[in-house]
Amino acid sequence: MGEALGNLCFPAHMAAMDTMLVFDRSAVRRYRDRSAATVGTVADVLRDAAERLIDRLDDTTRRFSFALDVGGRGVVAPLLRARGIEVVSCDLSPAMAKRNGGLAVAADEEFLPFAPASFDLIVASLALHAVNDLPGALIQLRHALKPDGLLLASMPALGTLTELRTALTEAEAALTGGVSPRVSPFPELRDCAGLLQRAGFALPVADIEDMRLLYRDPMALVRDLRAAGESNAVRLRERVVPPRALFPMALASLPVRDGRVPVTLRLAMMTGWAPSGLPTPAQGGKVPPEIRVGGGTAT
Repeated sequence: MGEALGNLCFPAHMAAMDTMLVFDRSAVRRYRDRSAATVGTVADVLRDAAERLIDRLDDTTRRFSFALDVGGRGVVAPLLRARGIEVVSCDLSPAMAKRNGGLAVAADEEFLPFAPASFDLIVASLALHAVNDLPGALIQLRHALKPDGLLLASMPALGTLTELRTALTEAEAALTGGVSPRVSPFPELRDCAGLLQRAGFALPVADIEDMRLLYRDPMALVRDLRAAGESNAVRLRERVVPPRALFPMALASLPVRDGRVPVTLRLAMMTGWAPSGLPTPAQGGKVPPEIRVGGGTAT
């Protein structure tokens, strides 16, 4: 179809803002809307990350026929279709959802509109790191899976963009005497498998894949992050224009090897199976209560 479908399952409680939320979800949507026209310039990096994740399908004899692509930015759906898998794509941004081809749904990862047991495979490649309620989103993904369905998810882990984070922090402290969050926080690897287990997935596994990028022009790194829709969406980010010297000073301090600036993308690769029987009890042996979310059921 190639058109994005509106999410009609907008829960009333979404309007209630929690002061402890980390990410500004409206900013995330704006950035992804804006990047829909430019994301093609970083498609090779996104495709590399997606292929590393999807290649895990080769480690199982299970064959999948109907998949949900969450936030694939136009690279995941074609890779799944090439394997003979029918795909539905969703994205927080309607403009980005259209890039996936086929059936595309504009949907918030925190309030998914899919019925329980809809898919036998869900792939979320670099799509969940700006979600405020990540355990809740994972629970919804589990419910959208059929029994014995598989979740493949990747997200930046602690160690990603460390060079840029350090350079910006030191430059801002030198210029202003203070710092503000300019690179998103990322989880530790040990937390990722725990999140899957907490969400009720069976056989949760998380491991690390390091991607090394080299930039001749360090400003190209900033342009690539913007093109991918990965501008800073932390709610406590500084809203005023930064000092003009901040980015030149920070980028000039990045380490250089053989005339290029190395950048690390440390990806947590997560796999988990939807239980074939009753929901897996949460910690403490209690099954969390059911709530209605986006037309489906989450526990």
